[in-house]
Amino acid sequence: MSLVRQPVVTSSEMRAAERAYFARGNDSYELMRRAGAAVADAISRAHAPDVGPVLVLCGPGNNGGDGFVIADLLRHAGFDVQVAAMRALQDYQGDAATAAAKWGQGGNLLPFEPADWPRPFLVVDALFGIGLDRKLEGKATAAIDWVNRSGAVTWAVDVPSGISADDGRVLGAAIRATNTVTFGWAKVGHLLLPGRAYCGTLVVAPIGLDETIVPAGGKTFRNDNGFWGSSLPRPGPLDHKYSRGHALVIGSSEMPGAGRLAALGARRIGAGMLSVAAPAATLTLYMADQPGIIAKPAARAEDLVEILMDRRISAVLVGSGLVPNTTTREGVITALSAGRPAVVDGGGLTAFADRPDDLFTLGRADVVLTPHEGEFRRLFPDLGPELAKVERARRAAARAKAVIVLKGADTVIAAPDGSILINDVSSPYLATAGSGDVLAGLILGLLAQGMPAYPAAAAAVWFHGKAGLALGPGLIAEDLPGAIPALLAGLG
Repeated sequence: MSLVRQPVVTSSEMRAAERAYFARGNDSYELMRRAGAAVADAISRAHAPDVGPVLVLCGPGNNGGDGFVIADLLRHAGFDVQVAAMRALQDYQGDAATAAAKWGQGGNLLPFEPADWPRPFLVVDALFGIGLDRKLEGKATAAIDWVNRSGAVTWAVDVPSGISADDGRVLGAAIRATNTVTFGWAKVGHLLLPGRAYCGTLVVAPIGLDETIVPAGGKTFRNDNGFWGSSLPRPGPLDHKYSRGHALVIGSSEMPGAGRLAALGARRIGAGMLSVAAPAATLTLYMADQPGIIAKPAARAEDLVEILMDRRISAVLVGSGLVPNTTTREGVITALSAGRPAVVDGGGLTAFADRPDDLFTLGRADVVLTPHEGEFRRLFPDLGPELAKVERARRAAARAKAVIVLKGADTVIAAPDGSILINDVSSPYLATAGSGDVLAGLILGLLAQGMPAYPAAAAAVWFHGKAGLALGPGLIAEDLPGAIPALLAGLG
């Protein structure tokens, strides 16, 4: 994988980037032509001209202008192309008018009535682009329904029509694309669900824009090796078990399996040593399948304080498998007060549901909180679904003064400074008991080796998702740690 960061932008950020590009003296129609050419080239590489009829649907704005450019280029490449447009050719404005006029110099125009359209092999969706912010209705929804029922291969221009580019919401109805070609950078709505499921295969086409005009200081990125690869711990010839980090899992007697899974995840990702602090009667359970761990009896808060006096312990996980009660809350406070990099998961989060500020006052940039949606709602009840997921995570991280991993099939990782990573590497088979405990352990293992919290959380989410994809159907949480070594080897 190339160590290149992939920015992700909102519609307003994309518009600002375009304005900055034009302010440099660049021609706006030339940018539209390049965008259309990128889509036409992608279609030409994937399909021969004789595949069958192509129907290009052009919306009323600049996305429609892209559609006319695409139609014209495909026609000259030998494709059988027809166009249906939401406006008469003479009613288009600006660059879209120029593109419409070029198509009109020899191309035909169908009425915008799905009942009159021929059955195509391929549909180009150039109805609505990234600026859509309202619920679609009328002829637009009828056209979208027709396309989705047609069985045609569908190429969406920039974003499938009906999907919000800013949060992935479906605005009434949306095209289910086979492929989506976007320009410059991926948009937030391409990566968040449900939008991601409507995009099909996403292609990000360079059309002359560059990162020097990405607005907002480049704070949102796609979660991949390009962001965290350079800080991933890699042992050298002089390393030994102590130099590779000593992780501590605070376990429970109620659900010891959670701590066992977390411990195995931390060790598989590279932690040199791992201790489990748990009631003495349960320690044999932790050691039964992992003789390489260190067992530390801890029945009282004082025991945990004494364990944490060992300065060799370099990172702590608290909460996985713990019951959300006063004892757990005290354990979290003790762990965070020790000043080590830490992960707070599961019961360690829910223990603060009625007093979240007590947790947030202990927040630091080297603390990672890993809530799923239910735990997030309990900690941040005012950050509801009316806010986009990225914005919810961003505000939560700022409030908690810690890294937030808002888990799901489209996990968002947020840093206290407002930086965001969106993860689109996931598998539905990760929806199984114990999967989140393994993720918490992966984060712990990377923290223990000295990786900073934000990239450590992001890398762990990526490895977790990749392991889920590699294992596929039949996956159980116990399988996940065993998939990590091959993934590490694959990164060189």
